[in-house]
Amino acid sequence: MLWGGVADGGGLELRREGDGSIRLRGSFPYGKPAVLSDGGREGRPRKELFEPGAFAYRIDDPDEDMHLLVGHDYDHPLASRGTGTFSIRDTASAVLFEAVISRAISETSHGRDALALIGSGLAVGISPGFRIPPKRAVEDAETVEQEPDDGSPSPLDGQPQRGALIRRIKAALLFEMSVVTRPAYPEAQIEARRWTPETVTRVTDHPLKRWRA
Repeated sequence: MLWGGVADGGGLELRREGDGSIRLRGSFPYGKPAVLSDGGREGRPRKELFEPGAFAYRIDDPDEDMHLLVGHDYDHPLASRGTGTFSIRDTASAVLFEAVISRAISETSHGRDALALIGSGLAVGISPGFRIPPKRAVEDAETVEQEPDDGSPSPLDGQPQRGALIRRIKAALLFEMSVVTRPAYPEAQIEARRWTPETVTRVTDHPLKRWRA
């Protein structure tokens, strides 16, 4: 499974209810490029962008279960569609969700820790867990394009700066949203994923092999 980052415009909002439950709202914006790698000394920077509606397929099917997790760990669930505690919808600009975290979950060790981190502002990122559908289902679910080389000297080593490879995701199977803590860049909060495109025009690694437990 691949993990995505969140760009500016996403976030979390907490509200405590009278029954001891906690209502959590969040969003994951479309069309915001996230930097996955600066490319190091010689490589090209890598970015990722989700097009509007990229996650619509499973979201629009009410029978597809989805979860809100802590750090992409299914052993640390906060809410789920199947239990009626997680609602999610797709819009033209973002994926919007609302979770009701029961008092029982909020009193578990992972629930208590997650809510403390959110409340303190240390964990305010949302990261989707997803897979790219096979080509037989969606031919052009993802593409990779290259920005023009900048040519200006890098402030780090003086070498000409290279244009980024941009992975554009048009269709993906969304399985979960996760609360994450690490803001890697000012415009994105990133979780590590395996993405090593061998060409500029396509990603050759089969999607079913890109699994992260």
